[in-house]
Amino acid sequence: QVQLVESGGGLVQAGGSLRLSCAASGRTFSSYAMGWLRQAPGKEREFVAAISWSGKWIYYADSVKGRFTISRDNAKNTVYLQMNSLKPEDTAVFYCAARRSSLANSSNYVYPESYDYWGQGTQVTVSS
Repeated sequence: QVQLVESGGGLVQAGGSLRLSCAASGRTFSSYAMGWLRQAPGKEREFVAAISWSGKWIYYADSVKGRFTISRDNAKNTVYLQMNSLKPEDTAVFYCAARRSSLANSSNYVYPESYDYWGQGTQVTVSS
């Protein structure tokens, strides 16, 4: 069992930056692949970024590639999402999620249903 708590969301102007954090409970955090997904009003939840337990495998959605960076610190049981050059279309509730299955040779990390545990979400609003 893993419990996830996101923080770091807020209101920022277009072009600005935010860093989201996700603190995980449990001694097995380092065995989970982690992901960030987001959901804008009226839209389905969509994949943003994922990182393997070791950090070797990292994936991004095309819409955030080059602007967002996912990282993790297994000693602190925390995963981060650094978001730069934010755009109004990035406005959404951002969720941290954990999955037991490996990211290696995987393509299903883009699907929300492939994640086993979820945080409560943190709101990110980007004004134009």
